[in-house]
Amino acid sequence: MYLTQGLSLITLCAITSMTSSFTPNAASTSTLNMPTKRSTTSYTTTTTANPPIVVSSPDITTNRHVCLDPFTTKRGGDQAVAVAAPRSNGTAILNNIANLVASFWAAGGFVAILAKSIKRILPLALEPFSAAAPALSTFQMLSYITMCLGFAYAEGYKGFQLKFSPLVVARAQTLKPFQGTPIHHVLFGPFYAMGLFHASKKRRIVSWSITTGVALIVALVKRFPYPWRNIVDAGVIVGLSWGAISILGIWMSTALFGNDRGTDPCMPEKLSVR
Repeated sequence: MYLTQGLSLITLCAITSMTSSFTPNAASTSTLNMPTKRSTTSYTTTTTANPPIVVSSPDITTNRHVCLDPFTTKRGGDQAVAVAAPRSNGTAILNNIANLVASFWAAGGFVAILAKSIKRILPLALEPFSAAAPALSTFQMLSYITMCLGFAYAEGYKGFQLKFSPLVVARAQTLKPFQGTPIHHVLFGPFYAMGLFHASKKRRIVSWSITTGVALIVALVKRFPYPWRNIVDAGVIVGLSWGAISILGIWMSTALFGNDRGTDPCMPEKLSVR
C-alpha cells in the first residue's frame, strides 16, 4: 500500500515538472513576427559629444531573378549599366563588297561592250591617215573634224554624260546579290544597267529603240564609200569613247566616293493589289 502511494506521488511530481517546462514566460507571451522585406530604414546613433548621425540603407530586393554583374555595375551598387556586346559587322562588310562587285560588273561590262566596238572600228577611222590610203581633200578633212566634234557633243556629252551614263550607274547601284536581287539580274548586269529588262515601260522602249537604231545605222554606214564611212566611224569612236569615260567617272564618283547624283534608275512600277 505504501509502495503504491509512493509510486503515485512520484508520477504526479514528474507530470507537474513537465507541464511547467512548457509554460511560456511572461516576457515571451507576445506574438511571433515573421520576417518581412527590408526597406529603407534610418538608424540613429547618438554620442554625448557629437550630433546624431543618420545612416540610410538602400532597399534590398527579394527577387531572385535579379543579379547585378560586378563588371557592369557602377561603384557603390547604386545603378546597373547594361553593356551590350559589340555586334559583328562582318556580314555588312561582305554585303558591301558583293554590291560593289555587282555594280562594277554591270557598269564595267557595258563599258567593255563599248570598248570592243571602238577597237573594231578604230582601224577604219584611222585608215585615211595611212600611207596606202588616198589623202583626204580639204572638204573631206573639214568633214572629218566636224563629224568628230558633232558626235562628241551630241552623242558623248548630251547623250551619254548627261543622260545615259548616269542611268547606267544608277541601275548598276541597285544590284544587291545577297539582299534580294534575282541572280539573272546580276548575271546579265550590263544589259540590266542599259534598261533592256526589269525597267519601266518607257525606259524599255527607249533602250530597245536606241539599240535597234544603232544596229541599223551601223549596217547602213557599212555601205558608205571611202572616205565617208571612215569619217562617220571616226565620229562614232569619239562619241563612244566619251561615253565610256563618263560611265567610269560617274561610277567611281558614286560607288567609291558616295557622290549620289540622284538619278532615277527607272525601275518597273509596282502593281497595286486591290
